[in-house]
Amino acid sequence: MYVCGPTVYGEPHLGHARSAITFDTVYQYLSYLGYKVRYVRNITDVGHLEDEENGTGEDKILKKARIEQLESMEVAQHYTNIYRSAMRALNVKEPSIEPTASGHIPEQIETIQKTLTNGLAYEANGSIYFDVKTYEERFEYGILSNKKLNELQAASHDNLEGLEEKRFHADFALRKKAQPEHIMQWN
Repeated sequence: MYVCGPTVYGEPHLGHARSAITFDTVYQYLSYLGYKVRYVRNITDVGHLEDEENGTGEDKILKKARIEQLESMEVAQHYTNIYRSAMRALNVKEPSIEPTASGHIPEQIETIQKTLTNGLAYEANGSIYFDVKTYEERFEYGILSNKKLNELQAASHDNLEGLEEKRFHADFALRKKAQPEHIMQWN
C-alpha cells in the first residue's frame, strides 16, 4: 500500500493527521484480516513549488531554509522528526518503508523516461506531462477511483494559468521545469 506522506517544510497539521489515521486504519484492518501488507509512505523532502499546479514559485523547503538560515536537508529532517512524533502521539503505526523523494531521484527519472518512451507522456516547454487520453486508449483510466475521463472537469477559473502547456485539462505533471537556481535539475 503506497501512501503520499507529507512535504516536510512546516509543522504537521490536521490534513496530515487525517491522511495518516485513514491509511493507518486501512493498514491495520488489512493486517487484521490476515493480509501481509507492505505499507510505504513517502516523505517529500525536495521539489515542491509554492504553486504546484503551474510549476511556479520558490521550492517550499528551500524557502523555509532561506528564512530559517539553515540547509534545506536540516529543515526537511527537523520537520520529518516533528511529523513522526505527532503521528506517534496519535497512535499511528509507522509504515514498513518510508522513502524520501531526494533518495529516489534516479528511479523517478528512469520511470518518467520509460513513460515518455512508451508514448504515455509528452514534453512541453521543459516540463513532462502524463498523457491521460493516450493512456485511456490503451487502458481503463480511473478504474480505482471510478472516475470517467469524459466526466473530469477542467480547472476552475482561478487556476487556469499553466493549462496552455497541457494537451488535455486532466493531464498532470510528472516533472515541472525547474528554474536555473533550483536544486532539482534534469539533464
